Amino acid sequence: MTSEFDDTAEWAENSDYRAGLVAIAGRPNVGKSSLVNRLVGQKVSIVTHKAQTTRHRIAGVASFPQGQLVLLDTPGIHRQASKALNRQMNRTAEKSLSDADAVVMVVEAGRWTDEDADVYKRVLADGRQVFAVINKIDRVKEKEILLPFIQEHFSDERFKAVLPVSAKTGAGLEEMINTLVEALPKSPPLYPVDQISDRPVRFLCAELIREELMQRLHEELPYGLTVTVEQWEQKEQGVEIRAGVWVNRDSHKGMVIGKGGKVLKQVGSAARHQIEELLQQRVMLHTWVRVRTDWSDDDKALSQLGFVEE
Repeated sequence: MTSEFDDTAEWAENSDYRAGLVAIAGRPNVGKSSLVNRLVGQKVSIVTHKAQTTRHRIAGVASFPQGQLVLLDTPGIHRQASKALNRQMNRTAEKSLSDADAVVMVVEAGRWTDEDADVYKRVLADGRQVFAVINKIDRVKEKEILLPFIQEHFSDERFKAVLPVSAKTGAGLEEMINTLVEALPKSPPLYPVDQISDRPVRFLCAELIREELMQRLHEELPYGLTVTVEQWEQKEQGVEIRAGVWVNRDSHKGMVIGKGGKVLKQVGSAARHQIEELLQQRVMLHTWVRVRTDWSDDDKALSQLGFVEE
């Protein structure tokens, strides 16, 4: 599926077509993943209200008549990287910045934190084309406060443009798309125009399961679990998927399963519906919980579980 903004498929023949990598940077919970999903027109990054939802670099492919934005949805940059997982997430985010043709710094309208200031320094230090996106403008009732907010934080001339948008309503996205495409080099599409991500379908399915777990589990537990797809078998009646949920401690296993298996059953049912929508076919989903002690602070475990980017 291509973006909701598409209206033609004759892009590759356009000599003025542009394409490139755009890194989406920002502190946790400013709406980076929601923005990427809205531009792509389909969910490629999971979204919850909890920090650390995005842990990998995920490229969302947004194709338009005038160009293709390969949007690198990066983990939020963390000030306190006390665990190996946090440090790996910071490395992943920084590599995305160095690989990109352009960088978008996303902030929340009317809100500025010390973490935003850290991201600000990092995106300007890299020397790439930098754009500021003020997200969640739909939450600002008095729009006149946006101008002083922009003047206070984005007066540096190294920002090529400041773009107020709402990933939720779509406000300002057309201008954002045109501005970013114009900043990219002339090039044919980097990916087929009907492709939505650089990640395999198995990865996207594992992420949908993790999203449902994060929505239902409380306190610190969601940050100590990850999901891997162990088996994938295409059958006549649909696809059968077996997925493992990895937790840090034995005590967490029962919390994920829930009394009488209630939590895991709810997660499996909700995730199955999402996966069926993604795959457009019937899904038979089986999940189980495994313990790998302190995997989130173990570099070897992070590599084995797919967190270390090449």
